Amino acid sequence: MEQSWYRELDLDAPSPARVYDYFLGGSHNFAVDREMAQRLVAVKPDVAETMRANRAFLRRAVQHLVEVGVRQFLDLGSGVPTVGNVHEIAQRAAPDARVVYVDVDPIAVAHSTAMLAENPLAGIIRADLRDTETVLGHPVVGKLIDFAEPVGLLVVGVLHQLPGDEPLGAIRRYREVLTPGSYLALTQVTQDGRRTDSTELLKETFDGGYAKGADVMTMRTRPEVLAFFEEFELIDPGLVFVAEWRPEVEVPDPERLSTYAAVGRR
Repeated sequence: MEQSWYRELDLDAPSPARVYDYFLGGSHNFAVDREMAQRLVAVKPDVAETMRANRAFLRRAVQHLVEVGVRQFLDLGSGVPTVGNVHEIAQRAAPDARVVYVDVDPIAVAHSTAMLAENPLAGIIRADLRDTETVLGHPVVGKLIDFAEPVGLLVVGVLHQLPGDEPLGAIRRYREVLTPGSYLALTQVTQDGRRTDSTELLKETFDGGYAKGADVMTMRTRPEVLAFFEEFELIDPGLVFVAEWRPEVEVPDPERLSTYAAVGRR
């Protein structure tokens, strides 16, 4: 019998989650996603490096949060599973770590469900991260996340797909339920430090490429990114370009990756 998630897939249109998977070297993508990836590379040759820098930041951030005692993670906009997932990173260091992934893409949810079938401490739900009450009220979240204890809230590589102030309102709602000692780790695409003409070309390519015009590229300035961290104290090194956040290797001209990153403590 054909699975219901498969019937929902539009295989004629690329998916941001699957394009991201392709850039990370994953296998959960289709020809249309690879074609979109090449269009993005044509206007921003270092886009693959940017995607990998996002993933590397996620790994470093999760490792740090485990080191300071966080044992539960809510990963919003988690995408298609590929090497270096949050539960792999966290549970390698702390086998009792619990993780809930949240994504709206049906193929991301389907593959995550299969991958996590034998892992009782990790789960996936299909929801738009902006639908905060659905996320917070979901039984998988209720089972694995105890909001009376510190939580690592992860919002990495997804905010550029959400327009206007919608995600800011959502983050504020999540913040309300986070106990002191919780953390927010976040990345956001920016045009700060880049030529406007090249940035606009990238934005036009992104906006015109995804399914039904539902996805846009929303770039935000440094003050706009800092607004997500209201009532959080940024930990060292603060809000920086993604390759500058506690790097393991030095990346030349990190501003060319056009992405801010930070971790804040509630």
